[in-house]
Amino acid sequence: MPSIILLGWREWLALPDLGIPALRAKLDTGARSSSLHVESLETFRRHGDDWLRFAVRSYGRRGLMHGCEMPACDRRRVTDAGGHSSVRWFIRSAVILAGESFEIELNLADRRSMRFPMLVGRSALEGRFAVDPAQSYVGGHAAPSVLPLS
Repeated sequence: MPSIILLGWREWLALPDLGIPALRAKLDTGARSSSLHVESLETFRRHGDDWLRFAVRSYGRRGLMHGCEMPACDRRRVTDAGGHSSVRWFIRSAVILAGESFEIELNLADRRSMRFPMLVGRSALEGRFAVDPAQSYVGGHAAPSVLPLS
């Protein structure tokens, strides 16, 4: 059985499939799915499949804007903490958190009113991480060196 890594309620992570070397995220064991703030979300067809084109801002509100294209893996209804329901697009992406690399499912949402551009839900944390709400940034800072060479 793999050992569980202890993290804080907020952490830095990387999304190498999207070219994002560092992004602040809130770890939320009360949320089932993970959510990523995106801007300018567009859908298009490529080889008969649904694809998504969007922008992600790293390093906060004044950070770098990353243009991304990913295949959609699903579109389904999500209910937020306030009980509001909406249909959202989902993608699958690699994530690097606390030195661990794994794939998760992310719904793409407008999180501009939230303090963190990404929320990592319990389905991504399960079996890998435990969260100590009294701690922050235990896993270290994601860095550009985690990105694959093109």
